This record gives sequence, structure tokens and C-alpha cells, in this order.
Amino acid sequence: MFTSHKVGRDESWEGTVVTKSRGMLDGANMYHFVEVRLADGEVRKVRISRRLWKSVEVDDRLVKRPGADPVKE
Repeated sequence: MFTSHKVGRDESWEGTVVTKSRGMLDGANMYHFVEVRLADGEVRKVRISRRLWKSVEVDDRLVKRPGADPVKE
């Protein structure tokens, strides 16, 4: 079964970047991911934009508000 890492528009969360990765999952497009440790200790892998991926480092804080894309805080 396929699991989407794309962030839902109505989701909200905040956490700290644990790792960064990227890959060509479909062989044609580059996808950028981060693993984020949430306040409750859960680690979630989410897909983010290339621009955000290039600007974040491990231990940076990301915030996702409903109706918006994740941003570095």
C-alpha cells in the first residue's frame, strides 16, 4: 500500500527537523522530504518545497498551520 507524504491542507503541527532527504520516486521528478519530531515524540516524514528544503537544517523548527504550507520558524 502506498503512503503519501504530502501534507494535507487542513493539518496543523509543529516540530523539529530530524533528517532531510530527497529522491526521484517516479524517475522523473525530484521530491524533497524532512522527518519532523512533533511535540508528542512522534516522527513524521513530510514532503516540502525545494525552496524550504534548501533553507532548513537539522534542529530547525517547522510549523504547519491549517490552509498553509509548512514554514521555518
